[in-house]
Amino acid sequence: MNPPIENVLVIRRSLFDELGVFQGLNFEPEECLDAILSRGNNFFIPRSEAENNPDYKQIIPYALIAFQDTVLHYVRGKKAGEQRLIAKGSIGIGGHMNETDESLFAMDEQAYRAGVEREVNEEIKINSQLEDRIVALLNDDSTEVGRVHLGIVHVFKLAEPNVEKREAMITGLTFLPKNELLARRETMETWSQICVDAIDRLLL
Repeated sequence: MNPPIENVLVIRRSLFDELGVFQGLNFEPEECLDAILSRGNNFFIPRSEAENNPDYKQIIPYALIAFQDTVLHYVRGKKAGEQRLIAKGSIGIGGHMNETDESLFAMDEQAYRAGVEREVNEEIKINSQLEDRIVALLNDDSTEVGRVHLGIVHVFKLAEPNVEKREAMITGLTFLPKNELLARRETMETWSQICVDAIDRLLL
């Protein structure tokens, strides 16, 4: 019996090109987000196609979980959905927006944030009040994974450092200060390396 097809949210690469291609972080995400989340500009296609076709960019919420001057770090275990990222360190929580999230798109920002919180809560349990801010967009066309993804970087600022894992793929969950994140930089996935390099600005 074949597994069900997973459909994921994408935009056309041509739209990203029109909005202005960048490498790394874009700290002025508002104009791009307005276009990305407009009905008609985003749609769903099978993940198997999206992962191998650079004509599309998959939209990925990427949430940094922060407490004071520390950021949550973990390692992706063998059950990670993205095989190319197994055993990599990460400071980003989140994932693909699936077809079941459709009603949350092309609406107001509050509805989008609700969808993001649900995605995050599938991976970790946050036992704290939090403030959620969209701080940047993230693009990395230098890697095979990066070419077919576009990150929306959120910072969840927690009142208390109380977080538990929900998914088996997450191991070694711990809050680390900047110096320890920099010490582990070379073991991290590329998106996390980009974020660590700009961590002071992201956490402003």
